[in-house]
Amino acid sequence: MRDLLVTIIVFGLLPFVLTRTHLGILLWSWIGYMNPHRLGWGFAFNFPFAQVIAIATFCSLIFSKKKLEFFWSPIFGWLLFFNVWMVITTFFSLQPEESWGQLDKVLKIQLIIFLTLFAMGDREKIHTLIWVIVVSIGFYGIKGGVFTIISGGGAHVLGPLGTFIEGNTTVGLALVMVLPLVWYLYLNTDKTWIRYALLCSMFFIAIGILGTQSRGALLAIVAVSGFLWLKSRKKGLLFVSMLLLAPFFYMFMPESWHERMQTISDYKADSSAMGRVEAWEFAIKMASERFLGGGFESFTAENYLRFAPNLYDPVTGKFQDAHSIYFEVLGEHGFIGLLAFLMLFFLAWRAANKIIKLTKSSAEQKWAHDLATMIQVSIVGYGVGGAFLGLAYFDLFYHLVVILALVLRIIEAQPVATSKLDTT
Repeated sequence: MRDLLVTIIVFGLLPFVLTRTHLGILLWSWIGYMNPHRLGWGFAFNFPFAQVIAIATFCSLIFSKKKLEFFWSPIFGWLLFFNVWMVITTFFSLQPEESWGQLDKVLKIQLIIFLTLFAMGDREKIHTLIWVIVVSIGFYGIKGGVFTIISGGGAHVLGPLGTFIEGNTTVGLALVMVLPLVWYLYLNTDKTWIRYALLCSMFFIAIGILGTQSRGALLAIVAVSGFLWLKSRKKGLLFVSMLLLAPFFYMFMPESWHERMQTISDYKADSSAMGRVEAWEFAIKMASERFLGGGFESFTAENYLRFAPNLYDPVTGKFQDAHSIYFEVLGEHGFIGLLAFLMLFFLAWRAANKIIKLTKSSAEQKWAHDLATMIQVSIVGYGVGGAFLGLAYFDLFYHLVVILALVLRIIEAQPVATSKLDTT
């Protein structure tokens, strides 16, 4: 039944996608982030819905009556360079078959990201895209929060099978990133019942994040909570909520959760944490010896033996995966690739600061002010949580970066009003 429902929705909307490019972006985002077809167990589980939607979206460029508005920004330039560089490193990969397969997956995502930059050019479309992202990923937070409460926090919260966010650590990071976007929607929603629903969803998502039992997610949510209060309007409401709920969250989790989280302070005694350090050391050595890095999927036993044999256990055959967005990019694409990746962080933060500066005195443009600040908080969550797991090519980060470029373009094209924002 679920398979049939997803199929009807997708193919029922495809004719509209052919004439409205932005609908293709929204539909692709729903499939890409929520993966509703993975919730069934029939024919739809492995059906390439995202590919079908992407083809229809590109066809819409031909059939759509409204032409896309192309524009240049530093974010676009560095994102383009990063993609070109990944293609180059793939040509010289140490494991070409695996690298080309991963490049194909990454470029399909990036093509939609680029199309977002030119198809979602007004406030309403951007706002709708945020809703799609929040509902798609937030679904697993609410579901996970309920599951954590029912199970007493004793089991891991997981994401949809066969996706970027399948594991407990990856879904934890995705939920951390989406939490500030829920607050943005709360600040920019007029209907009372929807606002209450958003507040409730934040509660369950927070519980769901803890329920992943991911130490990286815990560090990320702590960082996000601080920046959320620092950056947001309505600081009083946030402060009271955090003050009341933090002790509840802490005391609710079982002893096994507390024991696992306590290993953060004594990482040298934890084999998992030390394994991450070894993976980072390997990435540095491989990037130092190969200007282009090892290419996609280069954290392999063969490459450990070649670049860091002291970190490979020949008895067990054990070696470590990247376990960090930064060292994943460094190892696979070298120092130039890491520079391009970090430039996206820098340019996104700078664009957000510019939006905040231009809209700080405008009640009419408070949506842009709120969205820029909350995306900054999401990026903080990605930067902190991503330091401990390899999720460098997760589409949400790139989507948020190009959304900032779009919002900045919209704001710079509009006169700024001077009525002050409500910050109580």
